[in-house]
Amino acid sequence: MQIVKYLKQYRIPFSGLASGKHNFEFEIDNAFFDCYEHSLIKKGKLKADVELQKQENMLIVNFHIYGVIQLTCDVCLAEFEAPLDFHERALVKFTEEDWAEETEEVMVLSKTDYELDIANLLYEYVNVRVPYYSKCSEQGVNLSCDPDMLAKLSAEAPDAKTEQTEEKIDPRWDILKNIKNN
Repeated sequence: MQIVKYLKQYRIPFSGLASGKHNFEFEIDNAFFDCYEHSLIKKGKLKADVELQKQENMLIVNFHIYGVIQLTCDVCLAEFEAPLDFHERALVKFTEEDWAEETEEVMVLSKTDYELDIANLLYEYVNVRVPYYSKCSEQGVNLSCDPDMLAKLSAEAPDAKTEQTEEKIDPRWDILKNIKNN
């Protein structure tokens, strides 16, 4: 129940707005990401500037989302802040009939709806920006991987590889190598 209450702040009541452009600001923080159990992001501090253009039969919603998200480096396992700054757009159409042709960019609302819930849109837009492979030196600002952790990883890696290669060598391959040398 707390999650639903928290996400209510990401609703835009458009029914009383005049036609034209209207601006809104939303904060996206750790509590926002906590509302989504399987979120790739657990920590972040972002701001969403939302411009809603109200027309008679539709809404045009432009998003400018910027700030930082917390990522874990896939190389050294250190947590670091990665900056985000991007723009997105969503179109909202009003219809009285059942219209099942909703797409990624076009949402459908009933003519009786009076507010637009953008929480899921914000969640999707931010999570899509999470890189498949996080690395301090690539997504972070003026960062490099933890040298102590890299030293530990490189010290352990060669031993494991040599043990695996020694175990995997089949004696029949040695005989075949001798044939090649003749």
